[in-house]
Amino acid sequence: MVSKLLLCLVLGAVNAVPQGYGAPPPPPTYGSGPVVPILVDNREGPDASGVYSFNFETGNGISRHEQGAPQGPEGAVASQGGWSFTFPDGSPGVFNFVADANGYRVESDLLPTPHPLPAHAIAQIEFAAQQAAAGANRPQYSAPPAPPSQGYSF
Repeated sequence: MVSKLLLCLVLGAVNAVPQGYGAPPPPPTYGSGPVVPILVDNREGPDASGVYSFNFETGNGISRHEQGAPQGPEGAVASQGGWSFTFPDGSPGVFNFVADANGYRVESDLLPTPHPLPAHAIAQIEFAAQQAAAGANRPQYSAPPAPPSQGYSF
């Protein structure tokens, strides 16, 4: 009787393993999407002077190009290039850039731009520029003098 009870307890414990603790889950699969071929892959440098360039294009319409070279007395690299791709709706995305002593500047029709100034603001700016160019006398303003001390004594 004790052996049957012990056997039931052991079998019950074996069957009581929580679900999901058996075999490990299958490993994730990578690369299950379509393979996109590299159509162009050109790379040059950097050479001994620091000049470099690269260009690549993929089969799904992505392209990237860049070239650069050291500039100025400290040899900071100035570069220019761009990239393009196609949005899911079929419209193109095209970006070009320059990075040099004047900073990093990107150009694209897709970048947001500020609203244009109203005509009266432009007229005021032009008037101020004309006045400055003509050397118009501007009064020099200074802070008013401090009031005299009250001379309180305690």
